[in-house]
Amino acid sequence: MRTTDLDQRGLTEIPAGVLADHGLEHLNLYHNELTELPEELWELHGLRVLNLADNRLRHISPSIRRLSKVHTLDLGHNELSALPEEIGELPALSEYLYVSGNRLTELPDSLCRLKNLRYLGATDNQLTRLPERLGGLKSLRELRLYHNRLTALPESIGELDSLRELHLRGNRLSELPETIAGLRELRMLDLRENQLTELPEALRTLPKLQKLDLRWNKRLRLPEWLGTLEENDCYVLV
Repeated sequence: MRTTDLDQRGLTEIPAGVLADHGLEHLNLYHNELTELPEELWELHGLRVLNLADNRLRHISPSIRRLSKVHTLDLGHNELSALPEEIGELPALSEYLYVSGNRLTELPDSLCRLKNLRYLGATDNQLTRLPERLGGLKSLRELRLYHNRLTALPESIGELDSLRELHLRGNRLSELPETIAGLRELRMLDLRENQLTELPEALRTLPKLQKLDLRWNKRLRLPEWLGTLEENDCYVLV
């Protein structure tokens, strides 16, 4: 894989020579001082891995849809307040999408078309809602949403039947949908620091759950069936 590694160089713009390398497959621009991206970047159609994390980006062009071979995309720790709908038009995006540490209040509905995506990290933003069709992410194995402002989860979350880890710490959830019973592959569920008052009995039916973290939900009434999970070798923290 042809790689250009330009992390931690103090760059304020991408070098012209990099933008002219149309055979480039892996571009690492982590931890620079980029505030905007040139349109030429989206002409690097051979890119498979693009790391733009820890810059000062405030906008991602709709032209990102041209990166039809990208399977790993890191936009974390920038100053983004929105993602373009076109991010859902990246057919090869399957390994990793990381948008944590931005200023996002929502994720685009088009994201749910990424049916091959395995990892989504959107922690430490200002998310107040999730797309209603979240269940379209059929290959998702790990979903990290901690430290946002979520008050509810969409019913379709139960359609994520490949999901193994769900991290929801530090939100404002007061309840969970009964459809969570559909998460038959779930191993880890982190619900710390929410506003839960009760748990759906559907949780006791999850056959592969190994860890359930309920700490710091001050008003949570613990159900009698919680002991059943522990008997089935699930580590429960309260």
